[in-house]
Amino acid sequence: MTTTPTTPTTSNTSAADTMPDVQARADARQVPIDRVGVKDVTYPMRLHTRTGSEQHTVSTINMFVALPHEKKGTHMSRFLEVLNEHVGEPVCPERIPEITRAICQRLEAKEAHFEAEFTYFINKPAPVTGQMGLMNYQVTFACTANGDTDFVMTVAAPAQSLCPCSKEISEYGAHNQRCRIEASVRTSSMMWIEDLVEHLEASASVPVFAVLKRPDEKWVTEKAFENPKFVEDIVRDLAGRLEADERVNWYSINSENFESIHSHNAYAQLTRDKREQG
Repeated sequence: MTTTPTTPTTSNTSAADTMPDVQARADARQVPIDRVGVKDVTYPMRLHTRTGSEQHTVSTINMFVALPHEKKGTHMSRFLEVLNEHVGEPVCPERIPEITRAICQRLEAKEAHFEAEFTYFINKPAPVTGQMGLMNYQVTFACTANGDTDFVMTVAAPAQSLCPCSKEISEYGAHNQRCRIEASVRTSSMMWIEDLVEHLEASASVPVFAVLKRPDEKWVTEKAFENPKFVEDIVRDLAGRLEADERVNWYSINSENFESIHSHNAYAQLTRDKREQG
């Protein structure tokens, strides 16, 4: 017995068009969601440096939209579609507002959010010997599109703080510790990551370095002893520097001191909008 093969019928309708779109259905609970989307997307990042070169790194990207109460869900695949269609290569910071607006449009949302977190490296000389070493800093670019486009750059830097009280009451020295200083800024004009790192490090008792020889260690130790700072001093000094920087129109800053003689950490934070001060 023989069988005759059947020829599949052709249709202009794709399989995806005939499948039920559950996410597009209505929802009766009347509960809007502030942010829904995808997290921890690993993607290459390309940045221009202050010296005129380029730096390539790897970013972790989050993308969200605001979901109105009447919609059951969002289309998760569309976030990745937009990212790949608008980039097709490493992400550049200048493209982030464009990508965020495209997410808003593609997912028919009133508000979209894009966040990219990555490690940035600066080749930094030791203070005395000039020995070069790569320092790593954590950076986040966050963008919101909702008719307007808002862009915030956040940079965190390690540093050292020395306790003024300990220096005052001790006969032989003072306790010191590593600290993590962070600043988020909105700017009216271009600010390099390196510019913000300089503000952060100048606000500590002394910066930290990747490579230190003995003359460098002597300088760092003595410099910290000459420049003791509480965590409150760090954020106030950083605020003063950002107030004086005309490019910055809003900032939120904090410092966490990883205490060396306590079982807890010390922390201080403040936020200022310079546009409201005029």
